[in-house]
Amino acid sequence: MAELLIYGSYGYTGELIAEEAVERGLDPILAGRNERKLSEQAAELDCETAAFDLDDHDAVLDALDEVDVVLNCAGPFVETYEPMVEAAIESGTHYLDITGEIDVFEAVAGYDEGAEEAGVMLMSGVGFDVVPTDCLAAHLADRLPDATHLALAFKGLADISPGTMKTMLNYAGDGGYVRRDGLLEAVPAAYRTRKIDFGSGERSAVTIPWGDVVTGYHTTGIPNIEVYMAAPEPAIWAMRGTRPVAPLLDIGPVKSTLSNVIDAAVTGPGERTRERGRGYVWGEVTDEDGGRAVARLETPETYRLTVESSLEIAERVLDGDAPVGYQTPAGAYGPDLVLDLPGVEREDVV
Repeated sequence: MAELLIYGSYGYTGELIAEEAVERGLDPILAGRNERKLSEQAAELDCETAAFDLDDHDAVLDALDEVDVVLNCAGPFVETYEPMVEAAIESGTHYLDITGEIDVFEAVAGYDEGAEEAGVMLMSGVGFDVVPTDCLAAHLADRLPDATHLALAFKGLADISPGTMKTMLNYAGDGGYVRRDGLLEAVPAAYRTRKIDFGSGERSAVTIPWGDVVTGYHTTGIPNIEVYMAAPEPAIWAMRGTRPVAPLLDIGPVKSTLSNVIDAAVTGPGERTRERGRGYVWGEVTDEDGGRAVARLETPETYRLTVESSLEIAERVLDGDAPVGYQTPAGAYGPDLVLDLPGVEREDVV
């Protein structure tokens, strides 16, 4: 089978993906900036390595020239996507990443024409953000083709990795985003709340800046999109309470200090949590005539699903199933992509 390069293979999520890739016989090339960490990981997994910094364009290009697919697991992705995407297009390498960052989804979509000309696929968000939500959005759009409003929500992100926490820190000062009349619109943190039934009774949920405000529009064309996360009322009030101090989080020394705290204190969910945890996704579409459709997904724990979904897509690309240009998960592979992942169930509620 053609080769896969995993950049950021020794980070929390990258390591999980690399281990499973080896289990599947994919023989990935492990890559990143830290040669020592790569050597230690390679000794354990018996894989080739490629140590290079993304500031070195020639080194990135040389590494991607050797493979058919690169899976970028190195976040915050706003700092890593550009050199990787540009080298992928130049080298004719398909590009995947596990970002959840709205700016990155928007930026990678901007390379659509160049990717088409190069004959490569660019797909951001091949993990929990946004595979299950994107597939549920596509499923609901199929059920209500004239839908004008899409709401998505999830529950189950109880414990997060250092990389995810740093990404959240990067955007903590920005508030949130929704899509309104086809355009992204900045809104305050915890802009809106609603009660959502994920399958075991109604829970409070609050709007968050999730990738589907970009990908959901590309996949479905629905012009009004909001994404919610289940949260207890005290947490929602705390989110709203950060609004006055949010600009401070964009100050360099403050952000750097908090990033160091994350490195020291955040480890990500343990194996027991990953094996036993579950994720829950809800979606609703409505149209101007009062039509409404609601569906739910139950999934494995979020990081476990990310491992499964990212490698499912990587294997499809390696097998030649890679529509060129910028793609979303459900846009490329349909709403039932998520049902091909182990432990995922879908239910139409309305």
